[in-house]
Amino acid sequence: MFRHLLTEQRNPQSASIDTLSTDELLRVINAEDAKVAAAVGREIPAIARAVDAIVERLECGGRLFYIGAGTSGRLGVLDAAECPPTYNVHHDLVQGILAGGEKALARATEASEDDPAAGARDLIERGFGPKDALTGIAASGRTPYVLGAIRQARELGALTVGISCTPDSELSRAVDLPIELLVGPEVVTGSTRMKAGTATKLVLNMISTGTMIRLGYVCGNLMVNVQPRNEKLRDRAARIVAEIAGVSYERAAALVDETKQVKAAVVMARLGVGREEAERRLAAAGGMLSKALQSEKAG
Repeated sequence: MFRHLLTEQRNPQSASIDTLSTDELLRVINAEDAKVAAAVGREIPAIARAVDAIVERLECGGRLFYIGAGTSGRLGVLDAAECPPTYNVHHDLVQGILAGGEKALARATEASEDDPAAGARDLIERGFGPKDALTGIAASGRTPYVLGAIRQARELGALTVGISCTPDSELSRAVDLPIELLVGPEVVTGSTRMKAGTATKLVLNMISTGTMIRLGYVCGNLMVNVQPRNEKLRDRAARIVAEIAGVSYERAAALVDETKQVKAAVVMARLGVGREEAERRLAAAGGMLSKALQSEKAG
């Protein structure tokens, strides 16, 4: 039933891996891992289309959801969980749904992936609606749990993206925007936590990071939405303000202490305005620092 799937094929490069020395078997794994970046690179046009479409949804009040089972689902939950501390977005903006729920994060419950109704139900229970975007993740491209959620999302008129690691997968055919990461057979046959998992992690990083950049949460390559909630983050925030505004670290740190945020501190330092005016200019620019700073030239 599954033998035709690329993710279930035997890899000739690792056919005798159990007879190799530890050094040799690790070199086989490393050589296979080296193929992942190229596989992801081939799909950049598809990933870019997904990012642009997701940004459109978020700009109109929508949210981004990931859904998957097993390794795929865990990677989605991880990527979603890292968005609020990195970009100071609300925890509801990017959400990860895992077959089997939170308990499946630490203890595998792979049987739950066979229920398409559960996928649809879990999606609806999160309040998923037509303005939202759903990224279904399934290395095999045929996980019933994910396909059930995708069908539900399409019925609602939401945007659907699919990430799989097999060509012309059922998931690819079911979504608006398919992404196919053809990394080839795994070193350990069928163990998609390896190359397929690595490729998926890279793409999820691209989707969330690209989306946040397009939404204005990065200026240059600096994390301007970081919140100074501990000593390390206060130091990072001060260094970012000093870098962008061209002021001393001490001045930047004082502004961060006053505003509790990077962007307002930068506007205050660069434009020589008070906190209220800085916040007004940021609001007028939709929160995008680069646009708020454009008034520097006009002034």
